[in-house]
Amino acid sequence: MLTRTRVLGLAWPIVLAQMATAFTGVVDTAVMGSVGTRDDLGAVAVASVTFSFVYWGFGFLRMATTGLTAQAEGAGQVAESRAVLVRSLLVAGALGLGCMVMLPVIEAVALGLFQATEPVEALAGGYIRARIWGAPAALMGFGITGWLLGRGRTRELLLLQVVLNGVNAGLDSAFVGVLGHGPAGIGMGTAMAEWLALGLGLWLVRDGLRAPGPLWDRDRLVAMFTANRDILVRTLALLTGFAWFVNAGALVGPDALAGNQVLLQLVTVAAFVLDAFAFVAEKEAGEAVGARDRARLARAIRVTSELALVSGALFSLAFLVVGGPLIGRFVADVGAREAALAYLPFCAAVPLLGVPAFQLDGVFLGATRGRALRNAAMVSTVIYVALDLALRSRFGNTGVWTAFLAMYVLRAGTLATGLPALLSSVRPAQELG
Repeated sequence: MLTRTRVLGLAWPIVLAQMATAFTGVVDTAVMGSVGTRDDLGAVAVASVTFSFVYWGFGFLRMATTGLTAQAEGAGQVAESRAVLVRSLLVAGALGLGCMVMLPVIEAVALGLFQATEPVEALAGGYIRARIWGAPAALMGFGITGWLLGRGRTRELLLLQVVLNGVNAGLDSAFVGVLGHGPAGIGMGTAMAEWLALGLGLWLVRDGLRAPGPLWDRDRLVAMFTANRDILVRTLALLTGFAWFVNAGALVGPDALAGNQVLLQLVTVAAFVLDAFAFVAEKEAGEAVGARDRARLARAIRVTSELALVSGALFSLAFLVVGGPLIGRFVADVGAREAALAYLPFCAAVPLLGVPAFQLDGVFLGATRGRALRNAAMVSTVIYVALDLALRSRFGNTGVWTAFLAMYVLRAGTLATGLPALLSSVRPAQELG
């Protein structure tokens, strides 16, 4: 039976790994904020969202791999678990090379979507052109991460993420703080770190590369691509919401854009850490579905969510207490600093409001219920955009943040409507045979 101690044992390495990942974004913003201008900060915001689309858009490589691996493990199909890893690496490598080939299109489309100033666009373009060289390594890393999560090997995941993000933070700081390469230096350092991390990751999963099951089994391939397709649409819908948020700040003004980018780093820290409990829910839900155990699935949802809610409340409190001093210490531009301080209370509400959405995401991903994820994400994003259009014109950046908070509530509400059907679709183990 899944216990809170077991959840914490699985979650703490993920928490540290996620903190390392989030810390890199904080370091990048802190370096830009201390030595750069608001144009540099704005460029990092625009370029980061661009790669959220390019890379997180392919996040299905991690998510589907976790769910399919966990289900194979739950059903006792070791060879199939290994085949899931190899399939994911092959698809990811091909997609990464495709991203490099499509660089001119990616840059043109990405910069055309944002209504930023010419200096910001020029700096963002340098970041994009530098970072794209890490695309194959980054996407193959998604497959490795997903497989480690699906098998519950969270300590190895921690090692991988610490190396990736530690090297990334060090190189970015050197290229920007010491060599003065600006946003392009951040992209360069990240790409180099991604290739180093891929080498380590392949070594960590070397056991999964031996004697995999049939790679070209038709039913397995159909299941993989169906899950990938629906999760891709879901991810793009959510990323559209985050991109809309960044662009909404740009439309309000350069101070709002830069200030919102600073606060978005705090949101990222909380989301990355709280996702540890969602990842555990993902693994446990996948194994429960693979084992056809409804009671195990229900307990996984309850136990992981209890711990996540407590953690979310603690994050919200911490942001209110220490967020102001951190912003005052690391943001040099006066306009950006004042905007960030003014909207810190909105930012502090995100961790607690976001927990239900994060947890339900994990449950549905582990169960590979891509259609439910896709539909919920599309509906909630459309409603969020409508809310932002209605509120921003009247309330400015206050309206931007109000709509942003509503997006988390919408995500949770739309996913919750599909939870009864998911539970009822899993037959209890005693009904088998």
